[in-house]
Amino acid sequence: MFTPQPERSVVAVPPPGDGPGFWSGAPSAVSAGGWIYLAYRLRRPLGEGRGYAVQVARSADGERFEPLLTITKEEMKTESLERPALVLTPGGVWRLYLSCATYGTKHWRVEVIEAGDPGGFDPANARVVLPGDLKTGVKDPVILHHGGMWHLWASCHPLEIPEEADQMVTDYATSVDGLEWVWQGTALDRRPEEWDARGVRISAVTFTGETVIAYYDGRATAAENYEERTGVAIGPDPSTLTAVGTEPAAGSPYGAGGLRYLSVVPVQGGHRLYYELTRADGTHELRTELRTGTA
Repeated sequence: MFTPQPERSVVAVPPPGDGPGFWSGAPSAVSAGGWIYLAYRLRRPLGEGRGYAVQVARSADGERFEPLLTITKEEMKTESLERPALVLTPGGVWRLYLSCATYGTKHWRVEVIEAGDPGGFDPANARVVLPGDLKTGVKDPVILHHGGMWHLWASCHPLEIPEEADQMVTDYATSVDGLEWVWQGTALDRRPEEWDARGVRISAVTFTGETVIAYYDGRATAAENYEERTGVAIGPDPSTLTAVGTEPAAGSPYGAGGLRYLSVVPVQGGHRLYYELTRADGTHELRTELRTGTA
């Protein structure tokens, strides 16, 4: 397992400002053709833009990134953008799945854009693939192609009581083409009276032999919204995951700050970890660390 160690990390993408509410993070990384491609969300405080853009960038060394394009919330006709999912299909098509907030509600949906290269995503070609419904908001998908099929884990939020909409579980879906999805139920649920009692959101998944290892963001209370910490869950298959341990596996070294949205990508000689980390001043920045060898 790859447990984040912030003291070994460096800043990959700085935040767009200083102080609480300014964030760079929610990364999704892909390694292809000698490059690491990274999609991530940029955010300002509430009232100043919220999740105002998603950028796609590339890097030769995994640390210094060159932006390729920026997609704004206005282009996606959304009140706010959250974590994207960047995917390269076996057929060589690039996909960018975008989490979009519906104006004036707590509802979320996921749209997808396809392109021939990571700099070619056109918001005009976006289409909804995970609409959610009146009772459920869907966002922050983790999407993998494994064993000849597509797997998806998404954060699902109840909408019937607006004050409770921060609660979340992770549901699992499968697909033949990565576009039309069939829900298979809840893969990871909350644990009453534990550090993840209020919400759990899978951030990364690895298939290891007959075991599935998932990393997830968790919080105990509504007050910890935006400051989730990272936990680990394991299971015999991708639809059945159980959290392990009674404490988070990783968090920010600064007070009750968060460490969330872990993305793990294989590179030559090891793996790179990307995640969103809370600084001492409350700003969130996107950091990376290189881990050599196996987990």
